[in-house]
Amino acid sequence: MPAALITGASRGIGAAAARRFADEGYDLLLVARGRDDLEGLAEDLRGMGRRVETLALDLAHSEAIPAAMAELLGRGLAPSVVINNAGAAWTGPLAAMPIERWQWLLQLNLTSVFQVCMAALPGLRQAGGGRIINVSSHAARNAFPEWGAYCVSKAALASFSRCLEAEERSAGIMVSTLTLGAVNTPLWDSETVHSSFDRRAMLSAEQVADSLLYLARQPHCQTVEDLTLMPAAGAF
Repeated sequence: MPAALITGASRGIGAAAARRFADEGYDLLLVARGRDDLEGLAEDLRGMGRRVETLALDLAHSEAIPAAMAELLGRGLAPSVVINNAGAAWTGPLAAMPIERWQWLLQLNLTSVFQVCMAALPGLRQAGGGRIINVSSHAARNAFPEWGAYCVSKAALASFSRCLEAEERSAGIMVSTLTLGAVNTPLWDSETVHSSFDRRAMLSAEQVADSLLYLARQPHCQTVEDLTLMPAAGAF
């Protein structure tokens, strides 16, 4: 049975992806900060006959990640697909951004992805390959006022993904970036984000989950370096 590791799995894109992959026969390793939501989702998926391992972990705490990921990956379920979906945003002028918030955002959107990948790489190499999918944003390619730190973090994530694949391709490990326009998720309700976009025009988490499955199912002889998914209403 194939297995997928998904971060930010308790709600939004992560939860939708967990359900979609479970529907397709994947066992799951789910990582999220919210223990209650995570365990509720896991119970639902176990009811579908899937093996589900969970880890309640705040990826903002870099020092906790290596040991926690080693413990999760040591439970005997080896993922062939790793989806780095967890992330956050902060809106406000760059000149007014506290350094603590800058470091927090880069830790969540970039450094934690590096840490999760480093934890998963030995198993993927031993298995002869696999797929890493990093969830990014069209903000990586654009400059949006008051979204500067988010733009920077996602641009760095896109570069990291390309560099990682260049280094790991010979081991059979393919790295893709899923670049998204606005998606209707709980991110818009977070205390660090202030916006007035029409959420009805955004992509749904289920649409994104379908794209993640598409990337995960690419044959071993090819890779999709980046897949961009945008709302039909345009960029926002």
